[in-house]
Amino acid sequence: MLAILNKEINSFFSSPIGYLVIGIFLVVCGLFLFVFKGDYNILDNGFADVKPYFDLAPWIFIFLIPAITMKSFSEEKRQGTMELLLTRPIGFTQLVLGKYFGALILVILAIFPSILYVITIHQLGSPVGNFDLGATLGSYLGLIFLGGCYTAIGIFASSLSQNQIIAFIIAVFLCFLSYFAFEGLGDLDLFGSTNYGAEYLGISFHYQSISRGVIDTRDIIYFLSFIVFFLKLTQLRLIAIQKNS
Repeated sequence: MLAILNKEINSFFSSPIGYLVIGIFLVVCGLFLFVFKGDYNILDNGFADVKPYFDLAPWIFIFLIPAITMKSFSEEKRQGTMELLLTRPIGFTQLVLGKYFGALILVILAIFPSILYVITIHQLGSPVGNFDLGATLGSYLGLIFLGGCYTAIGIFASSLSQNQIIAFIIAVFLCFLSYFAFEGLGDLDLFGSTNYGAEYLGISFHYQSISRGVIDTRDIIYFLSFIVFFLKLTQLRLIAIQKNS
């Protein structure tokens, strides 16, 4: 697994991809939070709070993370190295985990510099430091779990096609569906008292829950189960590819 992990990290940072991902994420967030007028502009809110950043990040991640993961297995298929990779003396689990953690580390590296936003809000508060640190820490934990879920989806989507664009589109659709669809289904009030159950299935419900600063084991179990589910689907997909080759 470590060999695959090192290969993935080196592939990201031996080319402009890794630096572009981190740079684009920070620039886009910075523009929405401090330059563009709108609901996400922190300076327009009138009080020290980084919540707009954590509301904005899931939208950016829906496009950014699939762009990171789309080449994970698609590139191997396109170059004809997939069969060689599957015959290496490593298990399918190690292969999937190596690809997964390689992409996830890049996502976490993109999140890490956003601490500058927290420092900025800390200084802008009146008095200085007047903001909810507990909710901020919970939001960062939720954002990492969110990135983990999107990465698992992206890895799975990449295993479905040798075309990176198709893998990207599938991943974007599944990420959007997983985050917003169940919340929207609950808002439609189609199922009466059962709406809570529909909403609970979506990532958004658990992301917003943990962002309040309260670490609930149900949210942790949900995120971990979601990640394991898509990684298992990826593993099964690779097994099917090997059988058909």
